[in-house]
Amino acid sequence: MISVERILQYSNLTSEAPLIIEDSRPPSNWPDFGTICFTNLQIRYAEHLPSVLKKITCTFPGRKKVGVVGRTGSGKSTLIQAIFRVVEAREGSIVIDDADISKIGLHDRRSRLSIIPQDPTMFEGTIRGNLDPLEQHSDNQIWEPDKLESAVVENGENWSVGQRQLFCLGRALLKKSSILVLDEATASVDSATDGAIQKIISQEFQYRTVVTIAHRIHTVIDSDLVLVLSDGRIAEYDSPAKLLERENSFFSKLIKEYSMRSHGFNGVPKLQL
Repeated sequence: MISVERILQYSNLTSEAPLIIEDSRPPSNWPDFGTICFTNLQIRYAEHLPSVLKKITCTFPGRKKVGVVGRTGSGKSTLIQAIFRVVEAREGSIVIDDADISKIGLHDRRSRLSIIPQDPTMFEGTIRGNLDPLEQHSDNQIWEPDKLESAVVENGENWSVGQRQLFCLGRALLKKSSILVLDEATASVDSATDGAIQKIISQEFQYRTVVTIAHRIHTVIDSDLVLVLSDGRIAEYDSPAKLLERENSFFSKLIKEYSMRSHGFNGVPKLQL
């Protein structure tokens, strides 16, 4: 009986938007500059539920590093999901380089961006197949050929979380996307791996837009701008230096609160947001 209920439940789910909308395909170099504009963005997960994001209006400048912070439930992950249209806006819009993403097919939309998630996905097969699943690059572009056929079991369980996240970073490097999203990408790795990831991102994505849901303090401090969310609204949005100048700022309080409560590997403070 439960199985039948589940089948009925899934059959009534709203279908995603079309993968490709022929009359509204973006240029081949889109997004070029990588500016992301949110205007009056409101999102809720069901009609009977309250809004998770409430009238978000701000701009992530192209080719800049933007950190997104806030307590659990503040709407950080929902904002990232909205960029990839995993959740649809109830009101408002997201415009990337003058293109409203609600009018672009999902394939065109998602294939042009890169993301390194907190729980990276790997597919059974080989390292090569995971780094370049669409076989768009040569072996020399990817890695030393003798290592590309290393085995990957289902869900990549024979590799650590840190290694899987490095593979996701490799995918992003190959795609050369103008926009990279880090969804707490270093939450499950040690300080050494975190440092390696941050160094590569700093070098290889220097002139690209990087949006980071923050985890450790130095990751946030290195951003050009920090967006602080609270209860689905924008609490603050400015450079880290300007936010820290004000001791009573929301950002300053978050750093003090979490750095006192949480310490990372080798006693290095970290910020879990």
